[in-house]
Amino acid sequence: MTHSSFHSLIIGAGAAGMMAAARIGQRGFSVALIDHASKIGEKIRISGGGRCNFTNLNLNGNDGSSYYVSQQPRFVRHALSRFCAHDFVRMVEAHGIAYHEKHKGQLFCNGSAQEIISMLQRECDQGSVSWHTGCTVQAVTALCTPPEHNAERFEIRTTQGTFRCRHLIVATGGLAVPAIGATAFGYETAKQFGHSIVPPEAALVPLRFAHWADNGFDALSGIALPVRISTGTGRQCVSFDEDLLFRHKGLSGPAVLQISSYWQPGNSLTVNLVPDTDLSAALCSGKSGQKIQLNTALKQLCPALPDRLLDFWLAQPEFSAHAAQKWADVPNALLHQLGNSLNAWTLLPSGSDGHKKAEATRGGVNVKEINPKTMESRLQNGLYFIGEVMDITGWLGGYNFQWAWASAVCAAEAVASDGAA
Repeated sequence: MTHSSFHSLIIGAGAAGMMAAARIGQRGFSVALIDHASKIGEKIRISGGGRCNFTNLNLNGNDGSSYYVSQQPRFVRHALSRFCAHDFVRMVEAHGIAYHEKHKGQLFCNGSAQEIISMLQRECDQGSVSWHTGCTVQAVTALCTPPEHNAERFEIRTTQGTFRCRHLIVATGGLAVPAIGATAFGYETAKQFGHSIVPPEAALVPLRFAHWADNGFDALSGIALPVRISTGTGRQCVSFDEDLLFRHKGLSGPAVLQISSYWQPGNSLTVNLVPDTDLSAALCSGKSGQKIQLNTALKQLCPALPDRLLDFWLAQPEFSAHAAQKWADVPNALLHQLGNSLNAWTLLPSGSDGHKKAEATRGGVNVKEINPKTMESRLQNGLYFIGEVMDITGWLGGYNFQWAWASAVCAAEAVASDGAA
């Protein structure tokens, strides 16, 4: 049977896959990049509203593990220190791509996300990468090889023929956005070689709530405002200061996308709609001698809250009888209740929008079984995992892309150091 032989073969031509292929090829090794999609880099293309939030300046070479969700978050430390945000920025600048910082360290292209895809394609071309798009993998087999330095370890049967390689890198991502080609291929391949999988779940995803419309919250659709959102208790409590977006079927916006990576079914969320004000104290201490109505007072104390949201809040049965009452005459007990309801709105999600609307996947290949310095499997020589296929999920804001770049560079350096062409 005829086959094509390569030093390294990468399955998945997304962010991590292209980065790794370029690095390996530019070191002078033969490398092939396989993807079942005909159009590569679609997740890059749709990211950041089409402008690609390609990294975050907070990943400056120091310990970046606090920005990642994993059973072993410290796994990311070596890779992120080895190839940090500034390293990727230098590549972007070398290709003449204009960019800007939006906020909180998030870097976006001034133009289009296509600029990042084209940059990676050019980098691959500089490394003479062999492209095989629209190519479906049918089987991956470990070869029984003699202990020679340059022996091929894997055979990959595809719709475009059979390939053999010494190093096999799986860069197939997670389950998010199946409409652009996400599959469970990477997990199945990992399991084939004895790896365990942390159950994949939707992350960076909008959340839904039972009886949302019955309680009238759908009427708030379109409202966006800055909040503090949290879940968990004690040392397990996680919170974010971000924007919240009301939807017809629940909540979204950066605040909810961030917290969704930490939220567990059955746990509640607490939303502080007025994070800079102790509203209960302000309502009680400020009412003396006031002649304005409670609804007017609340709007003065909460200028960032949209009138539509405040009117809705005061229309709730426990507050409606007092909305037009003189502020000074409203009992402190009710003012405490009102303030606390806005400072600590507690609600129980019934679920999420799932992988279809998620921006990332929580869970994946168990990183306990992967070398954090090389991304090589501890169970199968020559097998590597990079990017989102692993149990590593970054925060919203460029963290997942930086993990893709950094893990790809570590794997590429490891396979290039093998030296066997």
